[in-house]
Amino acid sequence: MARFVSCLIVAGFTVLGLAGALAAADAANPPDLTRAQTLSREVRDRAGVLLRPFLAADDSWRLQTSSEEVHPRYLEILMAYEDQRFYSHIGVDPVAVMRAALQWWDAGVVVSGASTLTMQVARLLEPGQQRGFATKLRQAARALQLELRYSKEEILGLYLTLAPFGGNLEGVRAASLSYFGKEPRALSLAEAALLVALPQSPERVRPDRNAQFAGEARDKVLARLLERGMIAQDEADEARAEPIPHLRHPLPMEAPHLAERLQRETTETITVSTLDSGLQQAVSFLAKSEALYFDDNANIAIVIVKTDTREVMAELGGVDYWGEAGQVDLASAPRSPGSTLKSFIYGMAFDELALHPATVMNDAPTLFGDYAPQNFDGGYTGAVTARDALRMSLNVPAVAALERVGPLRFTQSLQHAGATLLFPHDDDTPSLPIALGGVGISLRDLTMLYAGLADNGEARALRETMNAPESEPFHLFGPAAAFYVRDILTGAALPDGWAMGQGLSRARNIGFKTGTSYGYRDAWAVGFSNDYTIGVWVGVPSGAPRAGRMGRAEAGPILLKLFDLLPADRNITRPPPVDAIVASRADQLPQALRRFTREDARTRNVSSRVPPPAISFPPDGATVSLAETEESQNGIQLSANGGRAPLTWLVDGAVLGSFDRYQQTYFTPDGEGVARITVVDADGRSATSRVRFKTEN
Repeated sequence: MARFVSCLIVAGFTVLGLAGALAAADAANPPDLTRAQTLSREVRDRAGVLLRPFLAADDSWRLQTSSEEVHPRYLEILMAYEDQRFYSHIGVDPVAVMRAALQWWDAGVVVSGASTLTMQVARLLEPGQQRGFATKLRQAARALQLELRYSKEEILGLYLTLAPFGGNLEGVRAASLSYFGKEPRALSLAEAALLVALPQSPERVRPDRNAQFAGEARDKVLARLLERGMIAQDEADEARAEPIPHLRHPLPMEAPHLAERLQRETTETITVSTLDSGLQQAVSFLAKSEALYFDDNANIAIVIVKTDTREVMAELGGVDYWGEAGQVDLASAPRSPGSTLKSFIYGMAFDELALHPATVMNDAPTLFGDYAPQNFDGGYTGAVTARDALRMSLNVPAVAALERVGPLRFTQSLQHAGATLLFPHDDDTPSLPIALGGVGISLRDLTMLYAGLADNGEARALRETMNAPESEPFHLFGPAAAFYVRDILTGAALPDGWAMGQGLSRARNIGFKTGTSYGYRDAWAVGFSNDYTIGVWVGVPSGAPRAGRMGRAEAGPILLKLFDLLPADRNITRPPPVDAIVASRADQLPQALRRFTREDARTRNVSSRVPPPAISFPPDGATVSLAETEESQNGIQLSANGGRAPLTWLVDGAVLGSFDRYQQTYFTPDGEGVARITVVDADGRSATSRVRFKTEN
C-alpha cells in the first residue's frame, strides 16, 4: 500500500513537472498573432452594416469575422469537409492522424491529410514555411498551444478571418462580399460550398480567374455532403445549377468621405457610426439622380441630423468619390453661406429685444460707413416687418440687425457654438458683409447651427459615432428668439412650382432658409422639421461661378425631396414659450419695439449721451427669497440705472408696463422658479436678468 501511495505521489509530481514545463515553454514562445491583428479597419452603420472597409497595412482585405457573422450552414459544411471533430479534439485529431497514416502505408503516397482547423490556424499565423514532416509537427505543437490559450469559438474566428480566398482576399467576409456582394450570413448552399472549397487551393480555383476549376471544387464539396446525407439530391442539383461568379464585386463604399474621416480620427478596428445605411443609400441615389440635371458638372453635399440627439443619420461629401476632385469632402469644405446666416442674426437681435418679428424695419438705400448693401434684385421694399425681411431675405435690414448685434459678438457666438469660420484674410476683423455670406463655413457646421435653432437655440456638436458622448450645449439665444425664427422660416413659401404635385405635405411642418453666395458660386438650403435637420449644398468644387443658379431653385427642391425620404415626424405641437411676446402687428408691441432705428440715428436725437439701461435689482443670477416679496404688499421692486425713459419692463415676455425713470415698478412672482426680467428703454436698448425665486427652508 505504501509503495502504491509513493507511486501516486511520484506520478503526481511528474505530471505537475510536465505541466510546469509546458507552461514555461508556452510563456517563452507564445503564438505570433501579428497577422490576426493586422486587420482591415471598418466603418459600420448604427446597426452594424458595413459602410466602408479599408485595406489592411499589408494591402490585404482582411475583415475580422466571428462565427456569429456567418450562416450556420457554412459552418456545418466547413466542419464536415475540413474537421468533423473540431469541437472534441485538443488541436490534433488522433483519429485523423491514424487514418492518414494507414492510407499512406497502403498506397505509399499521401492520400489525405490530418490537419485540423486549429492546425490550419497555426499555419495561417506563420505563413511561408516549407512543407514537410517537421513543419507538420511544429503546426501540431502550435495547435495544442492555441487550444490551451483560446476557446474553440476564438480559434474558429481566427480561421474565418485568416483563411485565403485568392488574390488579396483573406477571411470569409472579404470573400463573400467580393464574390457574391453579400455578407456571409446570407450565403446560399452553393455559395457556402464554394467558399469551403476555395482555401484548399485559393489561386487555382479562384472564381474570377478560373471559373471552371472553381465549379469543380464546389461540386466536390456538394458531392461529399450528399454522400454523408447532409443534403438531398434535389438540393445538390439546384446548388450545382447556380452560376459561378466570374467577377469580383466592389466592396461597400457608402459615405466614403465620412468613413475616411472617422478611420483617421480613431484607432479602433471597427467604428460604429450613427449613420443609417438604408437612408444613406437612398440619399446617395437621390443626389446622383439630381446631379444629372446640372449641365455644368455641379456637385451636391448633404447632411441629415436627428435633431434631439444630434446624430448624423446620413452624410454625403459628393456624388462621385472617384471622379474629378471627388475625394474632396464637400460637406466639410468651407464655402460662402450666402444668406443662410441671417436666421442667426435675427435670432440674436430678437433675444436682445432689439427686434420682434412684428417690428417695422426700413429696406431702403443705406450707407453703413463706406458699405452700401443692395438686395439681390437691386430693388428695395421700403417699410417691412422683420418677419417679412427674413422671409424675403432682404439685405439692408439684415445688415442693420447685425450692426446692432455686433459682427464680432455674432461670429464669436457661432465659433463658441462649435462652428469653424474662415475669414477672407487671417487678420480680418469680422465686419457687416458677414450678413450676406462674407465668411466661410462648412455644410456640417451650418447644419449643426440650424439643429440648435430647431432645438430652442441650444447648439451642440454633431455625433458621428454611437459611443460619442453628448456635448455640452451652447446658448445661441433663448427659446423665445428660437421660436420667432422657427415660426418665420416655417411660413416661408415653397420654391416655385413645388406645391403643384411635387409630393410634399406641409403637415411635416418644415422650416427652411435658402442662400446663394456672391457670384452664384454656392447654392444652399437648410431646413428642419419636428425631428430632423437637413443641409444641402450645390456647387462646383473649384468654386467657379454658376451664373443665375440660386439656392432656392437649385438646393431647395433637393432639401424638400430629402425630407420625403425620412420617417414620419412625431406629431407634436410647440406653443410659444412663456417669455415670447405674441403680436402680429407693430402696434401690439411695446413702444420701443414698434420700429427699428439704427444706433447712430437714435444717438443723434439724444441731447446727452445717456448710457444704456442696466438692471440694478434683482441682478442677473440672483436668488430671491419669496418671503421678501411677501413682506411687501406690492411684491419685489424692480430698478434700473441708465436708459432713456420711458422704461418698459417685461417678465417672461409679458409686459408689466412703461414707466418714467423714477417711477416705482413692482412684480409679484407666482411661486418658486426662474424668471427672465427685461427692461427696454425708449431707444430700444435692453438689459436682462435671470432670477430664481425660492422659498426659504
